[in-house]
Amino acid sequence: MYNTILVPVDITEVELTRQAIPHVEQLAKLVDSHIHFVVVIPSSPYYSAFGFGYAAAVDKQDILKAANDALIKTAKEFNIPEDRATTHAVMGSPKEQILKLADIINADLIVIGSHRPSTRTYLLGSNAAAVVRHAKCSVLVVR
Repeated sequence: MYNTILVPVDITEVELTRQAIPHVEQLAKLVDSHIHFVVVIPSSPYYSAFGFGYAAAVDKQDILKAANDALIKTAKEFNIPEDRATTHAVMGSPKEQILKLADIINADLIVIGSHRPSTRTYLLGSNAAAVVRHAKCSVLVVR
């Protein structure tokens, strides 16, 4: 069924992650799935969205390490054995990096949290909507 599940995590949106936990745990139990957690740091001269309020001169590897450390802490909130969970911290466009990693790991399912639709979302689009439109595998959007 779903042997490889990709779970994008926005480390700044704790509530979205908490909403996904029961879904991921149940799916993982069905066939002893391997869960890949990913955090995507947007490429930007400033990383204030992730608590890094200084310019791009900051070492990207330091930012990715800090993001991965936060992701590891978040992944522990899921009741998934450590040998069946992998974390990934990448930099770039969230929707592009999620889709790219899904292809690399040959994901069977992507479980992604999303805010309730609003006028702003309809006008600007969202990462979840882009993932749903372009993923080669099934996508579960959790609200």
